[in-house]
Amino acid sequence: MSIERHDFTSGTELAQALSEAIANKLNAAIAERGQATLAVSGGTTPLRLFEVLSRKMIDWNLVTITLVDERFVPVESDRSNEKLVREHLLRDHAGVARFVGLYNPAATAETAALAAASRIDALRRPFDVVVLGMGNDGHTASFFPGADRLDQAINPKTRALVLPIHAEGAGEKRLTLTLPIIAEAEMLVLHIEGAAKQATLEKALSGDDENEMPVRAVFHHARTPIQLYWSS
Repeated sequence: MSIERHDFTSGTELAQALSEAIANKLNAAIAERGQATLAVSGGTTPLRLFEVLSRKMIDWNLVTITLVDERFVPVESDRSNEKLVREHLLRDHAGVARFVGLYNPAATAETAALAAASRIDALRRPFDVVVLGMGNDGHTASFFPGADRLDQAINPKTRALVLPIHAEGAGEKRLTLTLPIIAEAEMLVLHIEGAAKQATLEKALSGDDENEMPVRAVFHHARTPIQLYWSS
């Protein structure tokens, strides 16, 4: 496990620095291969990052953006990560980027996950940048403690790309990328803010039980040093 810390005194400073690092990585990928792929998380923490990143000078028409996880809700719902990304990231310069969502209006989350896996399988991997968040319970992506398919989702040898997953307290059923896709990223970012998340991080780093705090699975299997961005 290798973690490189980037600490900031404000979320604004963090957003500026992280957006610059992501832009540099995407631009390097475009220069090398003519395309780049970025996977992002939902929630309120990355909103400032999204808005700063959307204004970066990148050949966004050569960038594909997807999600780390999604709630099984229509894209019109305020609970939808896709809606959040469309409103806060797919704007300004980034408005021309290609977006590949995980949700589709299938009858069940299981059917939706199969369709999402087909779309994800068509993308170039490993992804150039994956940006994760972390909950106070130690979850990341939709790897929630006690989730019904957690063992499969965090199995580094699983062949599944996207899984439907549900946990008490997580609300709706979710669709999530599995650990292998996340862990193989060329640049893997953990973006957290505040003292409570710092305390959660310290607890996660002090133990090994991945079922207790699933973010540990990412720590244990990341192919490159995790870029930890934290602000107070």
